Amino acid sequence: MSKKPDNDGKPWDKKQVDELKKLVKQNTPTRVIALKLGRTEGAVYGEATKEKISLKPTNQSPYNRGKKK
Repeated sequence: MSKKPDNDGKPWDKKQVDELKKLVKQNTPTRVIALKLGRTEGAVYGEATKEKISLKPTNQSPYNRGKKK
């Protein structure tokens, strides 16, 4: 059985939500965000949904479509 994160089951505070928003703007992967905040990936997805934060990368083209030369 894996070890639970430090903040498992604890409510999110404003500081953590602000950090989540900052990391999402930097296109940080969800797994890394979870590790930095001491949360599970599921908790990060849940809080992002609650706060209406999109976890989709903002600087990547969908389906790897780059500019045509």
